[in-house]
Amino acid sequence: MKKLADILNALSRRKDAPGIDNTPWESMEIGKNLSVNVKLMEEMFGKSGDVIFRHFTFGQKRTRAVMVFIDGLVRADRIAPEIVKPLMYDGFIGDEPKVMPRTIAEVQSLYMTAGESRTADRFGMLLEGVLIGDAAVLIDGIKGAMIINAKGFPQRNIEDPQTESVLRGPREGFVENMRTNTALLRRRIKSPFLTLEMMTIGEKTNTPVTIVYLRNVADKTLVEDVKKRLSSIKTDAILDSGYVEQYISDTGSPFFSTMASSEKPDAVAGKLLEGRVAIVVDGSPYVLTAPSFFAESFQTSEDYYIAPLFASALRIVRFSAFMISILALPLYVALTTYHQELIPTELLLSMAAAEGNTPFPAVIEALIMIIVFEILKEAGIRLPRPAGQAVSMVGAIIIGETAVSAGIIGAPMVIAVAITAVSAFAAPAQANASMILRLLFLLLAGIFGGLGLTLGLLLLLLHLGTLTSFGVPYLSPVVPFHPADNKDALFRLPLKWLLTRPTSLAARNPRRSRMKP
Repeated sequence: MKKLADILNALSRRKDAPGIDNTPWESMEIGKNLSVNVKLMEEMFGKSGDVIFRHFTFGQKRTRAVMVFIDGLVRADRIAPEIVKPLMYDGFIGDEPKVMPRTIAEVQSLYMTAGESRTADRFGMLLEGVLIGDAAVLIDGIKGAMIINAKGFPQRNIEDPQTESVLRGPREGFVENMRTNTALLRRRIKSPFLTLEMMTIGEKTNTPVTIVYLRNVADKTLVEDVKKRLSSIKTDAILDSGYVEQYISDTGSPFFSTMASSEKPDAVAGKLLEGRVAIVVDGSPYVLTAPSFFAESFQTSEDYYIAPLFASALRIVRFSAFMISILALPLYVALTTYHQELIPTELLLSMAAAEGNTPFPAVIEALIMIIVFEILKEAGIRLPRPAGQAVSMVGAIIIGETAVSAGIIGAPMVIAVAITAVSAFAAPAQANASMILRLLFLLLAGIFGGLGLTLGLLLLLLHLGTLTSFGVPYLSPVVPFHPADNKDALFRLPLKWLLTRPTSLAARNPRRSRMKP
C-alpha cells in the first residue's frame, strides 16, 4: 500500500502543477492487485458520477473482478450477456489450478463472447478504451485488463445531407459517428484493398481519426504525407474535421481551401477510387479528401448520374455563377464610375435617372448593400429555421424597397447586388472565397476602375497558379495541362470514355476501365 500512496501523491502533485497536462499514468503497467488498480482509476476519473465500477466475484474461490464503463456511452443490454455472464456463470467452473487462466489473453480467448475485445497492459490504453465507450474488466491476481466493445451512445440517423442536395442519386449522408461513416464507405467500395488506419488526435479530447485509401491506387507518398501531417498535430482538442483541415492544409492561400469536404458517401467513394485519401473524424459529418483541385468546386456527385451533355452544361453554369459572384458588382461599379462610354446610351440614361438622386458614390452604395445582405444571410442561418426564413425574406424586401423609395440606393444597384448574391450559392464550395474576393475586386474597381479590376484578375490567376494541395498543383489538370484528365474537368465526357484516373493522383495504377469507347 506504500507504493499506492506514493503513486497517488505523485498524481496529486502533478495535477496541481500549473501548465502541465501530461499525466504519469499513461505508461504505468496494470498490476495484479485489484484494489490498487481500482484506487488508481478512481483517482484518474476524479470519482465522476457517470463512471461505473461494477464489482463482482466468480468461481468457487470467489475471485474478485471489476468492470469499469461510462454510463451513457455503452449499451446496457450488452453488459450482462456478453461480459458478466461468461465470467460469473460460464467461466472457471471447477476452478482447478491446472485450468485457471493466468493471463488476460487466456481469459479473453477462452470465455469472452463479445464480438470485439482486446487486451491492455497500460493504464493509458485502459483509459482510452473506457473514454470512447468500451468496458474494461480487471481481475484480481492477473495483470492487465480486457477492453470489450460495448459502445451504444445515441447518434443521429442517416439522413439526406442538407448542404449537398441532389435530384438524382443516393440520399444518404454521413453522421457524427465515425464507425457508421466508415461503414457507409465500405458499402460502396467492397474491395479488400480499401484500407482504414486509425489514430487518436487531441490531448484532451482523444478524438479518433481514420485515414481511408485504396492501397493499390493511392500514391504511397501521398498516404505517408497525410499520416505525417496528422501525427504532427499537437493540440488539446479536435472537435470537428474543420480543425484537422486547418492544421494539415497547405499554407499559402487566405481564400481557397486546398482540401475538400463532403457529407455524401458516394462523392467520397468516387474520390477514393481516383486515388485520393479521405480523413474521417469522429464527431463530424464532414469527411475530408486530399488532394483537392479548383475544378472540383464546380463538380457534384450528381454529374455522374445524368447525361454528359447536361452535366457539362451545369458545370459551366456553376463556373459562370462563381465568376459573376465575384465580378458582376465590381464591373457595374467600374462601368458606372469610370467607363460610362461602354454602356449603351438608352441603358445609361435609364441608369442615370435611377441613380441621379442617390447621395452616395456607386462603390459606397455597393458596400452598404453587401454588408446588409451578409447581415441578413447570417441572421437567417443562425436563427431557428422558421424565424430565419421570415427575417431573410422580410428584411430583404423591406430594406430593398425602402432604400430605393427613400433615394438612398438606386434600383440598378439592388439588381446588381441581388444577382451577385444569388450567383454565389450556385458554387457553395467557393462561397466563402467569393465573398472576400467580391469585396477586394469592388474596392479595386471603385478606386482604379477597369484597370484595377484587370490587375485583380491577373493577381488572382497568379495566386491560383502558385497553390498546391499535398504537392499537386491546385489548378490541375488545366495547369499543368493533361489532355486525358480534362475529359472530366470543366466538361464531363461519357463515362465509357473516362478510361484513366487523374495522372497527378494515381500514376501507379492509372487505368480504371477496360471498355472500348
